[in-house]
Amino acid sequence: MFKKILIANRGEIACRVIKTARKMGIKTVAIYSDADRNAMHVRMADEAVHIGPPPANQSYIVIDKVMDAIKQTGAEAVHPGYGFLSENSKFAEALEAAGVAFIGPPVGAIEKMGDKITSKKIAQEAKVSTVPGHMGLIEDAEEAVKISKGIGYPVMIKASAGGGGKGMRIAWNDDEAREGFQSSKNEAANSFGDDRIFIEKFVTQPRHIEIQVLSDGQGNTIYLGERECSIQRRNQKVIEEAPSPFLDPKTRKAMGEEACALADAVGYSSAGTVEFIVDGDKNFYFLEMNTRLQVEHPVTELITGVDLVEQMIRVANGEKLKIKQSDIKLNGWAMESRLYAEDPYRGFLPSIGRLTRYRPPEEIAKKDVVVRNDTGVYEGGEISMYYDPMIAKLCTWGPDRASAIENMRVALDSFEVEGIGHNLPFCSAVMDHPKFVSGDITTAFIEEEYPDGFEGVTLDDDALARVASAAAAMNRVAEIRRARISGRLDNHKRKVGKDWVVSLQGKDFKVKVKADTEGATVKHKKGPKHRVTSDWTPGDSLANLMVDGSPLVLKVDKASGGFRLRTRGADMRVTVRTPRQAELAALMPEKVAPDTSKLLLCPMPGLIVKLDVEVGDEVQDGQALCTVEAMKMENILRAERKGVVSKINAAAGDNLAVDDVILEFE
Repeated sequence: MFKKILIANRGEIACRVIKTARKMGIKTVAIYSDADRNAMHVRMADEAVHIGPPPANQSYIVIDKVMDAIKQTGAEAVHPGYGFLSENSKFAEALEAAGVAFIGPPVGAIEKMGDKITSKKIAQEAKVSTVPGHMGLIEDAEEAVKISKGIGYPVMIKASAGGGGKGMRIAWNDDEAREGFQSSKNEAANSFGDDRIFIEKFVTQPRHIEIQVLSDGQGNTIYLGERECSIQRRNQKVIEEAPSPFLDPKTRKAMGEEACALADAVGYSSAGTVEFIVDGDKNFYFLEMNTRLQVEHPVTELITGVDLVEQMIRVANGEKLKIKQSDIKLNGWAMESRLYAEDPYRGFLPSIGRLTRYRPPEEIAKKDVVVRNDTGVYEGGEISMYYDPMIAKLCTWGPDRASAIENMRVALDSFEVEGIGHNLPFCSAVMDHPKFVSGDITTAFIEEEYPDGFEGVTLDDDALARVASAAAAMNRVAEIRRARISGRLDNHKRKVGKDWVVSLQGKDFKVKVKADTEGATVKHKKGPKHRVTSDWTPGDSLANLMVDGSPLVLKVDKASGGFRLRTRGADMRVTVRTPRQAELAALMPEKVAPDTSKLLLCPMPGLIVKLDVEVGDEVQDGQALCTVEAMKMENILRAERKGVVSKINAAAGDNLAVDDVILEFE
């Protein structure tokens, strides 16, 4: 077995590989850029080597620099993680030439399957059903339009060397095909150093289901079930689960056998994933093969008990698989929520900054519940603008799908993140969405269910009553503390009232709080009474309560006259007043937000790639105004209404902060 391996990656996947290497008694080497000098993966590894400036194309994807780190440390093998150099055949060749093992597939398999155009052709030759499209290279935007018309809109414009949603656009007409072609080329060049583009038919109402394969390259290839990856935003997966709620055993077996046949056809070894588009009639079409470990691999590990990283290392060491297809049994259900440094209230745009609070839920491994958090950050660390916005993968397991979802709900509510915008509220909202709960999902889920973006969750009346009861009980605890500190409370006469008005999400709940040594009973004037118990004390940022015997987890912040409470995707300003205070508050005028309708504000920290308008231009609703790049993604900002540009405050190449004014309109 190897004595030392280098991880040619960063963040949570580097930490994930280090954990398995430790378990196997293998020493590890981390590489890091200037931006990652204090990163978690650097702290966890036995050794660390600096490889350059923050941009990936000057550090993590520079093959010579990685090879130098290997020579310096004497690493015998390299695990590439995903992204960066994981599917770069030139890197695999360089390792082979240096006598260093690549913990991944052979060079030939990477070249055949890693390139999406080539893989499509091979799949067609192997009689694997594929999506209609143009497999040849495309020279310019006008050719892209011509091809798109021939295939028929809508089409998917994709980077040949792409992955992780980079260099991918959907076009519904000629203008979007032109625009998408150029943006895809730019993103592909920046992320992969390869700007080749191809176009295929975009299948509407599809499910994205992938098969995990594992091969030793010595005649043994197996599949480890499937993963449902249909909850996507900008072609980037957000929620994954295993198995799929849609497949039946017959379809699973057919897809698995086809995936294994494709792997064998290219002489595959190591872990890999064959992705399919599946329609409503369970017809499946080969999409692509990822010749690397997938981001969402933990859900497969949770339902099979197989450590995929360990198997990759053993295969790279020349070992045969000890697992047979008959050994693979799918046990229970697993969910994964990707925690992104993206603000869901700003259209999921990237958010950077310092993690002033980062406290994941406790990891659990019990008979009926598992909570696992794969992460690469820590409280006080910095989220950089240079890399992918994913900072953690929260996973839960349960005996069935309903329990896995419920375990995820509690885990998400218990996950504390402050200092940056993040998508935890959105993940919570998905877990409660009727369509998701029923399993009735497609890749259009987010677009269809949140067409105007995510604006938070409005809880139903029963849930609001539970939260209001909890707030009233918590307020009583806080009032007693304040009274003691001020001297208004002594052992002989309590001066904390029982009658309160709790206001949240536009509703008022008049309640009477009756406390005892075990908790409090909160009686609603118009409604039932709730029994609330908790060990919460003022100042705690997380409250684990029981309301009528059911758990309720609240993130708690101080607020004038009450609390800011967050749960199940809802972010609520909660006031708890005496009846007289509530009467007076009703007479106060509401604060009016400033008018920014004549300004184009930068929605995220980023780089201005180009401006599409000049002073004096008349713009139409939906017209492209400028392009902002952040976290390796280009974002086109468009006009929300017709207007005339009166002033331009930024130029291409400028770095802007959130809410910096880019354009002004008359």
